[in-house]
Amino acid sequence: MYYGYYGWFHPTYILVVIGAVICMIASARVKSTFNKYAKYKSQTNMTGAQAAERVLAYAGIRDVRVCHVSGNLTDHYDPRNKTLNLSDSVYASTSVAAVGVAAHECGHAIQHQKEYAPLSIRSAIVPVANFGSGISWPLIVVGLLFNSHMGSFLINLGIICFSFAVLFQLVTLPVEFDASRRAVRILGDTGILNSNELPLTKKVLKAAALTYVAGAAAAILQLLRLVLLFGGRNDD
Repeated sequence: MYYGYYGWFHPTYILVVIGAVICMIASARVKSTFNKYAKYKSQTNMTGAQAAERVLAYAGIRDVRVCHVSGNLTDHYDPRNKTLNLSDSVYASTSVAAVGVAAHECGHAIQHQKEYAPLSIRSAIVPVANFGSGISWPLIVVGLLFNSHMGSFLINLGIICFSFAVLFQLVTLPVEFDASRRAVRILGDTGILNSNELPLTKKVLKAAALTYVAGAAAAILQLLRLVLLFGGRNDD
């Protein structure tokens, strides 16, 4: 029987390391880019919260509340209660970086209003992705205890469950890129940012988008590792 392990180390661990390094680089880049452009105050002197209110109004959205949440870059839109949550570094800041992040989250609210298909798909698979991510390794570990077809079945089921987490990461990509595209367009149309400020905001949003690309890459590498370790497992 092939279990895929050689002592405490297996060559496929390198895939995990690569994924972790990619994510750390992306995370460091978004923080450094945001901090850099957080020093550039917008000409309109609007805070992130004020910009969000303006973008939502421009899009005709009246039922989304702009809220303040603690943390740094913990900004997110919650479709369950229709709240747009802005972090300490965004809510009251007048920087082009803060305005861009606030507008990006408004992009998700607009997607929700317009029933943007990738967002709907992502929302639908969230429970499955969370469950699959949590149950995948327990299924694989239990499967390794069985020297039978049942063991192979549990391992393969575990790999399939993890695949849903990877699918979630992939579906997230068009959602995030589209939200940034909507944000930049509205910021320009409304005059919240001028033609000199928009390129700076684009750099912040691009760096933020790369964190999702890194997350998807890391998930794919982890799935590849599982396939290489256990996908060819045969019973004696």
